[in-house]
Amino acid sequence: MSADASKVPPVWRQPDGKPVSCLEKIKVLNQNVQEIETLCADALEDGVLMGCDVDQIKAALHSLIDELKPPGAKG
Repeated sequence: MSADASKVPPVWRQPDGKPVSCLEKIKVLNQNVQEIETLCADALEDGVLMGCDVDQIKAALHSLIDELKPPGAKG
């Protein structure tokens, strides 16, 4: 997914556990993850260059993901 060729994209699954079979959907999901990885790496690099604590930056990124709500979720 990134320049590291050893990374294997996940098998994307539907809520019932069946794998997503549409190649275009899989391509979009993999591209989204690659873009997020690049943005996170850039944010981490910026923070380090500005003298921030690496663990705090990573915790903030984890928190951001953990707090995401699915489309249509209340609250």
